[in-house]
Amino acid sequence: MTTKEGSGPDTAQARKGRRPAARSDIASFIVMDVMRDAAAREAGGRSVMHLEVGQPGTPAPAAAIAAVQRALPAETLGYTAALGIDALRARIARIYQERYGVRVAENRIVVCTGSSAAFILAFLALFDTGASVALPSPGYPCYRHILSALGCRSPLIETGPDSRWMPTRDAVAALHRDVGLAGLLIASPANPTGTMIEPQRLAELVRFCDEQGIWFVSDEIYHGLTYGAPATTALSVSDDAIVINSFSKYYAMTGWRIGWLVVPPSLVRVVERLQQNLFISAPAVSQIAALGAFEGVDELERNRETYARNRALLLEALPEAGLSDLAPADGAFYLYADVSAVTDDARAFASAMLEEIGVAVTPGLDFDERRGHRFLRFSYAGTEADMAEAARRLKGWARLSGS
Repeated sequence: MTTKEGSGPDTAQARKGRRPAARSDIASFIVMDVMRDAAAREAGGRSVMHLEVGQPGTPAPAAAIAAVQRALPAETLGYTAALGIDALRARIARIYQERYGVRVAENRIVVCTGSSAAFILAFLALFDTGASVALPSPGYPCYRHILSALGCRSPLIETGPDSRWMPTRDAVAALHRDVGLAGLLIASPANPTGTMIEPQRLAELVRFCDEQGIWFVSDEIYHGLTYGAPATTALSVSDDAIVINSFSKYYAMTGWRIGWLVVPPSLVRVVERLQQNLFISAPAVSQIAALGAFEGVDELERNRETYARNRALLLEALPEAGLSDLAPADGAFYLYADVSAVTDDARAFASAMLEEIGVAVTPGLDFDERRGHRFLRFSYAGTEADMAEAARRLKGWARLSGS
C-alpha cells in the first residue's frame, strides 16, 4: 500500500495507528510543482522563461496600490462583514450592467479569498457528500480535487476539437441519465484550452440544468481576457446560475487573493454562514485594493493588449517549432498544444524542456488524467520580451526540430 507524495504507512505516525484522512489523498497541482522546479533552477543562477503558470507578468493596477496606500495610515483594516465591504459589493454588481447589460442586486455578491475560496463555499452550499458534479475534461484540476476533498464525485465529460473543447447538451444529458447529476461546472474562457462556449450552447446547458434541477456553476475568472467576441455570463440566461469570478486574472492581482461569488437570493444567507465560519471575511486590505482596481481599466486594457501580442507571437512560433495542433485560443492566456507527434510523455518532455532550454510549461496531465500525456499548456501571461525569448529557444530546440 502506498499513498500520494510518498507518505507510506510505515511512517512513525502510521505505526501508532495515525494516518492522514482519506479525503486528503488528492493529487498535487502539477503546475505548482513545475513552478517549484523552475524556481530551483533560477536559484542556481540559470535563466527560466515562465510559460507554466497562469499569472499576469504585471503588478496590480496602480489605482489599486494607491487605494491601499491611502488606507494604511487611516484605517484599522480589521475584519469586514462576512459578505464583504458594501462599496465593493455594489461596484462588483455594476460590472454586470456595464459589461453584459444584466442587472444583479448587490446583496447577491459575496466577496471571498480568491476564486479558490469561492469554489469551496459554492460546493459546500450546493452539494452533499456523494453528490456528482460534472466537469469538462480537460479542465482546471482543482475543481475535481476540491470536490474529492469534500466527499463529492466529479464525473468527467471528455471534450475535444469536434466540440470545440466544450461539453454539449447531449453529453450532459447522457451523463445525467447515467449518474444523476447534482451540478455542472463550466469555465469559459477555459483553462487550459483558452476556448469559449458559444452563447447559444451556454443557454442550452443552463436551461437544461434549470429544467432538471441541476445546479449550474459558471467559472468566469477569465472574463475580460478575450481576443474576438466577448464572453457571455451565465447570469444572462438564469438568475439561478452560480457565478464565480476573481481579481487574479484580468485585474492582475493573483497574490492579493480576492474574488467573488454571485448567488441566488435563497443562497445568500447559506453562503454567509459558511464564510463566517470558514474564513470570517476576505482580507480588508485586498478588498480596498480591489475597489481601487476598477479605476485602473485603461492600464488593464493595455495588459490585455500585451497578452494579445504574446498570443499572436506564440501562435506563429509554436507551429514553426513543430507544434501546430493547437486548441482555439479564444480567451484567457493559454495555448493547449497536442505534442503527440514528438512525445508520448508530456511530463518528461516538459521536464526536459525546462532542463535543456529553460522554458517552463505545464504538462497536460494536470488537466486531463487520461489524455494529458499528449498535451502541453503554454501560458502567455508574461512579458513580451520573455515570450519572444521563449519562442527563440523553442524554435532552436533539437527535440522539437528533430535534429
